[in-house]
Amino acid sequence: MLPIAMVIGISFYKQLAILAPAIPYLLAVMLFITYSRIILRDIRLKKFHYILLGIQYGGSILVYLLFFKFNTTLAQAAMICILAPTAASAPVITGILGGNISSIAAYSFISNLSIAILSPLFLALIGDASVGAITFGSSVIIIFKKVFPVLLLPFILAITISKVSPKLHNTIRKAQILSFYLWAIALTIVTSRVTMFISIQGNASYKLKLAMAGVALIICVLQFWFGRRIGKKYDSTIAGGQGLGQKNTILAIWLTQTYLNPVASIGPGSYVLWQNIVNSYQLWHKERKTKQKQ
Repeated sequence: MLPIAMVIGISFYKQLAILAPAIPYLLAVMLFITYSRIILRDIRLKKFHYILLGIQYGGSILVYLLFFKFNTTLAQAAMICILAPTAASAPVITGILGGNISSIAAYSFISNLSIAILSPLFLALIGDASVGAITFGSSVIIIFKKVFPVLLLPFILAITISKVSPKLHNTIRKAQILSFYLWAIALTIVTSRVTMFISIQGNASYKLKLAMAGVALIICVLQFWFGRRIGKKYDSTIAGGQGLGQKNTILAIWLTQTYLNPVASIGPGSYVLWQNIVNSYQLWHKERKTKQKQ
């Protein structure tokens, strides 16, 4: 189903891209359904989360220095693919895959919170001076407005309903399959938007576009792999993979266009396609294993 959603998004990107404003609302509903499975006392930051956070920041600096001597735009594209925080939909996919939702929820909060505070300064240091017309304080406020209504409000609502109306809460808990279908719809729209975005970036040569897409693919696979390897040591294999590999690419594109060379946003733009191919494979693999056990 998910590969079909991506094919539809690519094939009809001009028609579907206009639905992009609906994405935050779809994500919020998905998270509300997913967070209904969380037990509040299980949400706590652990050493595992700080290791992932260290990779998010340290890794982004390392790849920037690695590619900077070849091409500045390529270096910025690679860096933002690692620096970008965890996607709002990561807890949804983690839940579908049978992972630790509380663990990924905790990391999603700290990952996005740290980006909201640190990214304006972090990116302004290496970005073009001509881009930095926006102030640090304004950047923090804008990022908070973009990220936290989607991440925090569904969590608060889910916890509140669990206390106020356990019966309704239990009904929502049993409706987890809705998250999958909503995510498929959101994926179709996101894919159409990314396809349109990449198609209109005519300032970059095809070689540079392919280089950024190729680097994004390598980084995507490595982040999922490292995340799962690290998570395995802390009994959070799936949460580790999704936390490090599944990125908030929409926010990453905005950050790139605000502070860096706008052409570099092809990196996170193509990353969204790669990460959803990885997610599609993981979901197919899980379904296949489930059928084999039956």
